[in-house]
Amino acid sequence: MSFNKVAVLGLGKVGHLAAELLSEAGFAVTGVDAREVSGCPFPVKAADLTDKDALAAILKDQEAVLSCLPYHLNIGVSTVAHGLGLHYFDLTEDVPTTQHIRELAKTAKGIMAPQCGLAPGFVGIVGAHLADMFDKVRSIRLRVGALPQNPTGLLGYAFNWSPEGVVNEYLNDCEVIEEGVHKTVSAMEWLETIYIDGVKLEAFTTSGGLGTMCETYADKIENLDYKTMRYPGHVELMNFFFHELLMRENREAAGKILTHAKPPVDEDVVYVHVAAEGWVEGQLKRKEFVRAYYPLEIGGKRRTAIAWTTSASVVAVIEMVREGKLPQKGFLKQEEIPLTPYLATRTGNYYNLGHKNRHG
Repeated sequence: MSFNKVAVLGLGKVGHLAAELLSEAGFAVTGVDAREVSGCPFPVKAADLTDKDALAAILKDQEAVLSCLPYHLNIGVSTVAHGLGLHYFDLTEDVPTTQHIRELAKTAKGIMAPQCGLAPGFVGIVGAHLADMFDKVRSIRLRVGALPQNPTGLLGYAFNWSPEGVVNEYLNDCEVIEEGVHKTVSAMEWLETIYIDGVKLEAFTTSGGLGTMCETYADKIENLDYKTMRYPGHVELMNFFFHELLMRENREAAGKILTHAKPPVDEDVVYVHVAAEGWVEGQLKRKEFVRAYYPLEIGGKRRTAIAWTTSASVVAVIEMVREGKLPQKGFLKQEEIPLTPYLATRTGNYYNLGHKNRHG
């Protein structure tokens, strides 16, 4: 069932760019935001996005909806989309939100595809692609870091992503498979050192990045985990901030303090390090996908690495659904999306371009 009309909810940096990329890919886009937004190359409507009736009125003529809203609004949005029989896509890393969407998917007329961002999302697609190269897989390790290219201060960080999302992933428990056992572990632990392009990074457990992969690979794999990468010294300071200063007790205040201290930067980099190990014809092998993605010029404007990697990820999935290369209804797991046709979409091709030229 090919479709063309897509409503994009939330026109921040990522949502606005996703809407532009959808337009470039030939979709009829309607932008929706809580505030008036002008100067867009697509029609925009203002609406109270917490009001289900108002949302249903705007979405009734659409065929698909992409939510780029804060995760806590997606339970309401997905419920409205399901009621209207629309395809639904979002960028959430929140586990309870995803569970709600999975329940809806059991009776959905369209596809219900949460977690279509960078992590969960793109890295899970890459991880499954590497795992498929083995007769038997031993481990999959996913690592992602969205960082300033030119870090300053002890934290070496800039909040180019939502403070809510970062605080959640630093504090919520993390799913892993360890020695064949599916379990949860604390965030900001299992510290390791990684080098990418000669840059020294530290990686540590954070929540949400695996999406549904633990369930998919349970009983099939010994070890599976997701970690966030930062410049060295970061995690020790964040543990001090959240646990010794007890900022974990007030997540909203923690987010405000951190974003006030470390505002976003234009010159960012997204590091991706995905590795899988296993056996091929009895031989133990290791496969790696390691990239540093830099800002790109898209639509005549320079876009941050975190904005375009996140936007391109979900738009590539929407293109594949339109082309019939993915299921047309029910729940979509990111690790079920094949990497090669994904990178061959108009928008997925940005992943082939964005790591080759540091200066865009």
